[in-house]
Amino acid sequence: MPSLARKNLLEDIPRFLVAQAGIMFAVSLVTIQTGIQAGFTRSTSQLIDNSKADIWVSSRNMVHLGLTVPMSYDLVAAAQNVEGVETAEGLMIRGAAWRNSQNQLSSVTLVGFEPDGQLFQPWNITQGTISTLKIPYTVMVDENSLSALHAERRGDVGVVGSLPAHIVGITRGTKSLVLGDLMFASLETAYTYVNSPITAKIPCDLADQNVDCALTNGNFPPEPQALSSNDPFAILSGRVRPGQTIEPLSFILVKAKPGASIESLQQKLEEALPNTRAYTKAEMSKLTQDYWARRSGIGFVLGIGAVVGVVVGAVIVSQILYSSVSDRLKEYGTLKAMGSSDLVIYGVIVEQALWMAVLGYIPGMALCWGVATWTAATQGILILITPGSAIAVFGITVAMCVASAGFAIQKVTRVDPAIVFKG
Repeated sequence: MPSLARKNLLEDIPRFLVAQAGIMFAVSLVTIQTGIQAGFTRSTSQLIDNSKADIWVSSRNMVHLGLTVPMSYDLVAAAQNVEGVETAEGLMIRGAAWRNSQNQLSSVTLVGFEPDGQLFQPWNITQGTISTLKIPYTVMVDENSLSALHAERRGDVGVVGSLPAHIVGITRGTKSLVLGDLMFASLETAYTYVNSPITAKIPCDLADQNVDCALTNGNFPPEPQALSSNDPFAILSGRVRPGQTIEPLSFILVKAKPGASIESLQQKLEEALPNTRAYTKAEMSKLTQDYWARRSGIGFVLGIGAVVGVVVGAVIVSQILYSSVSDRLKEYGTLKAMGSSDLVIYGVIVEQALWMAVLGYIPGMALCWGVATWTAATQGILILITPGSAIAVFGITVAMCVASAGFAIQKVTRVDPAIVFKG
């Protein structure tokens, strides 16, 4: 048999639906805002978290993953010679510009790594293989970055700097909210792109004392010049002038030997590599996440949105419960006249609030899961909803509804049983 609380809720269906819509709004806003915040935080450090390095070596002046001072490539060999190091590899993260065949520009973040290495590789590769990146002027991009690059598929060609860039692989879920569209390439290719001059050629004809210029794509993509002694691709590949000091690296990734003390190895690396800092993988991840969550103010803004959702939901629920109680003052007065205690009456109101919380939470959370799935698939933006966050939002929803019931309880507390006998 339905309880009194459920009868009160379902007696006025339109009012009940309005209340549930308000709770759904609050649940959705809190879940989406906290999910964006959690997804944003994870996105800031995904390059770190997906690496297999025990230690990240950076410049002493590094601010976060995307803002650091370049280091010499020679430091990789120096790190490899430190006692306790099993493997050391270089990693480069630099901004660049991509241009397609229609001269449309897009900003990208080049991630240069060693294709034959063990400590860093692109993850979730859906098309292509890592080995193809050993071919000069080849790159991999995320499937959700294709539209931003004005590209359509694997095999498309663009220009980075003044050199061709062939898309030979597609990844999924690698797009970064802070670094933007990532473009994975071999360390040699990435460094060559960054150091290639940006050039443009516009063919012009001189006729009847007039200059007629027109943009054409006849030489697209441009052909790279033959390797010379000053070509960074040749230098980095070790084919010419291997002893020359160049600075392509953003980080040095280090894998410790089995049984080696990570803390001790950090100290040895900092002593062997001047003007550097050695962070564990967890420390590097936390440093980057903290920067974007706190110093950027993004976490504060998203937090305000979640608070607004709770406040709006609480106001709607309290208004609905207060109106419900006000319309039934005689019924509550009858219960009091029959000897029902205040606790029994309070229980009816709180039960109403709990039912509203549950019935508003379930569709609200289902809506959020749908939005999160759609956003990840179409935009590459992670709205992170974990079991822990879902439970936390449910707790907030219940607390919001029960707290809102307090206004209605105050109304019932002042009910005089004699109201039953008044006209």
